[in-house]
Amino acid sequence: MSEIIFDVREAEEGGLWARALGYSIFTQGEDWEDLRKMVKDAVTCHFEKESERPKIIRLHYVRDEVLAA
Repeated sequence: MSEIIFDVREAEEGGLWARALGYSIFTQGEDWEDLRKMVKDAVTCHFEKESERPKIIRLHYVRDEVLAA
């Protein structure tokens, strides 16, 4: 596998969470830098063999914003 994609969103209670698309990997972080560290750690734990790990981790950040009309 060459790439894994994470859906990143803001958590209601603060911070960010990330969920891998197509894999049972979920993690969260207090801020963007913390989340990046946690995602890399989660991928390492999920793919124990280095040869099976993706070469690229893509973080797709989705931010919903509601405006009053």
